[in-house]
Amino acid sequence: MLSPDTLPAIQRALADADIDGWLLYDFQGTNPVAGGMIGLTGMVTRRIFVWIPAEGVPSALGHAIEPGPWRKWPKHWPHSTYSSWRQLEDSVRAVVRERRVAMEYSPGDAVPYLDRVPAGVLEMVRAAGAKEVVSSGELVSRFYAAWTDEEIASHLRAAEVIRQVALDAFTLAGQRARSERPITEHELMEWMQGRFAKAGLLSDHGPNVSVGDSAANPHYEPSAEHPRAIREGDVVLIDLWATEPDGIYADQTWMATVGAPSERVQEIWRAVRDARDAAIALVTEKAAANEPVRGADVDDAARAVIESRGFGQYFTHRTGHSIDARSLHGAGPHLDNLESREERLLIPGVGFSIEPGIYIPGEIGVRSEVNAFIQPGRAVITPSEYQRELIVV
Repeated sequence: MLSPDTLPAIQRALADADIDGWLLYDFQGTNPVAGGMIGLTGMVTRRIFVWIPAEGVPSALGHAIEPGPWRKWPKHWPHSTYSSWRQLEDSVRAVVRERRVAMEYSPGDAVPYLDRVPAGVLEMVRAAGAKEVVSSGELVSRFYAAWTDEEIASHLRAAEVIRQVALDAFTLAGQRARSERPITEHELMEWMQGRFAKAGLLSDHGPNVSVGDSAANPHYEPSAEHPRAIREGDVVLIDLWATEPDGIYADQTWMATVGAPSERVQEIWRAVRDARDAAIALVTEKAAANEPVRGADVDDAARAVIESRGFGQYFTHRTGHSIDARSLHGAGPHLDNLESREERLLIPGVGFSIEPGIYIPGEIGVRSEVNAFIQPGRAVITPSEYQRELIVV
């Protein structure tokens, strides 16, 4: 969040990138990055702007009828108001004229998770005389999506808890599969929710339990209305995510079979596992050498493995998503060169999932997911012990 404490680092980053300032814009939550950076509380129904210059102090622009949300704005930083569109445009012109400006903008909508400023606002800023509008992508990674030390510690704790929940869930499923009352996908989901609550973890929904061809839908959700029992011979996918209050999500996917797996299942599993490990290897090698790597490059590395095994058409989503303090699917760099053109670098501070998958409609879905975060000179993979072979229960 923007504050007198974080301002010097932001200004150094702007100067290093030869950017005159970062222009934050929001209207009724259309740009969550701006909302998170500014940190307003209360009713904000009109357009707002904040200008963070490479030199000097930030300035804010809000509507005259909404002064309340700005009560925590530092008193030595200018805060002006407008009522008319003419006043608003004059105020914008005063800060952007003849300047190189960063905004939450992705040329060609290459990264939609970053492309938060409406085209009309970009037109306004350009018409106001901005020399150039550039993407704020690297600024977002460093100052919005990066994890703090406390958040890292929270993530590490959550990762170990949900790992054990997944393993225990498979054990329960195997025991019940050989009983007179096999457990259903939905029952197992509710059992895991109870384990989360007992551990003090929160989740927005889920977790997901998918059996057999149900897992061929990456966004399948079990339901009580359409129960599916887990039986001998089934392939079971468990995708689970949870966080401590005010922490960072841990997000994992585990695979098991009830009874010995077929060679076909093993072949698909090995392709997914090896793709995951290719992504992990690239991330860890580049981090150890302090060399930059794009999210797109890591996606390419994982995808190449699955394509080489003949399953490329069934890997239908990106390799991984950003995770930040505000969202499980965050605003930092993703591992993606399929759905979007992720040019941003995996820099120290950012965290993300690594989760390649193969989804063959009507047959099977297999995914393996770990998380990673980057620190100077290393990448940390969570959980500390992740899946190497299919679990057999």
